[in-house]
Amino acid sequence: MAQNSSSSSCLRVVDTAVVTPSDPPLPPSSLPLTFLDLQWIHSPPVERIFFYRLTSTRDATDHLISDLKRSLSTALRIFFPLAGHLRVTHGCTIAATRHDIFYEPGDGVAFTLAEYDGADLGDLASDHQPRQVAELARLVPRLHPAVGNDGAALLAVQATVLQPRGDLALGVTVHHAACDGAGSTGFLHTWAAACAGAEESLQPPPVIDRTLVVEPVQGLYDHYTRNLPKHRRDRVRQDVARPAPRHVHAVWRAAAARQGRRRRRGRAACPDGTRGHWTPPRCSTLVAALGFVWSCYLRAKAESGNGAGEPESPTYFIIPVDQRPWMKPPVPAAYFGNCIGPAIGAAPKRDIASAGDGGPFTACTAIAEGIGC
Repeated sequence: MAQNSSSSSCLRVVDTAVVTPSDPPLPPSSLPLTFLDLQWIHSPPVERIFFYRLTSTRDATDHLISDLKRSLSTALRIFFPLAGHLRVTHGCTIAATRHDIFYEPGDGVAFTLAEYDGADLGDLASDHQPRQVAELARLVPRLHPAVGNDGAALLAVQATVLQPRGDLALGVTVHHAACDGAGSTGFLHTWAAACAGAEESLQPPPVIDRTLVVEPVQGLYDHYTRNLPKHRRDRVRQDVARPAPRHVHAVWRAAAARQGRRRRRGRAACPDGTRGHWTPPRCSTLVAALGFVWSCYLRAKAESGNGAGEPESPTYFIIPVDQRPWMKPPVPAAYFGNCIGPAIGAAPKRDIASAGDGGPFTACTAIAEGIGC
């Protein structure tokens, strides 16, 4: 969501470039979307910001930017679909719409270099200090329509030098229809290894074959297509809303010792009348953290009088879960695409919001059951 100097006195664009996959040239490729990809075609993109504290000179920073572009080119050769664009497959009709990721030589990723005056890394990336989301959004690039066609770009990068100290914010935006979190993380690991000068990435190469995802029920793709609004079936561009000024973002760290105590308390707690024959849920660090947040959120709503609905009405917690090992047939762990589904925890609001260990315990139990722990 970079803004030029005409619309912002803080952020100014210094340079824009297109980074293409490294040589030798790759042949044209069409990668059809699966029914699992189609669900994300109009969803907001995945936006990430990585902060780096630098102690180098301006020349060293310029060299680092060059290294980022060079290594990005190397990574794009391995993850070449990200250099292409999402489009409506040529020759299909609105009644039988199909989408694919198309790559041809010359395609690449927009790389924006910007400078942000008066930005302090200690403030932008500090813990426990809420920041306006709109301020952070300036550090994330937008996915623009692909050049010369009606398609949509799949990846954009923005490197922002934070003045006056010269630290770096690296914004990465990925279209969710291209891949899920496992795929984009694999790409980032490959890019990081190439930037660090590693001869080969520790990350296994991606498996780029969408035929590995088999529809459990024939016609699922057509079903999802029919559920898209008619005026959007032949569109692939995303409608991304700008963050409201009131939206804030903050990070709170949970000490390892505190998380350990939370897990042990979750295992020790049990419903009345079940002690001695109750098997507690598998309470991982993630389950303990999510259960604690869910319980605190509902307690805060109840105490403020904003809890909607009856106390006995159900409340839900949805978590995306990697489905690769559960597909039939199983999908390789390095599969590049979308292969996630929802895990849903459910329980009465009153039980989740109860005081003491009971609320977090109920929340952890519901989440663990939803995941299948």
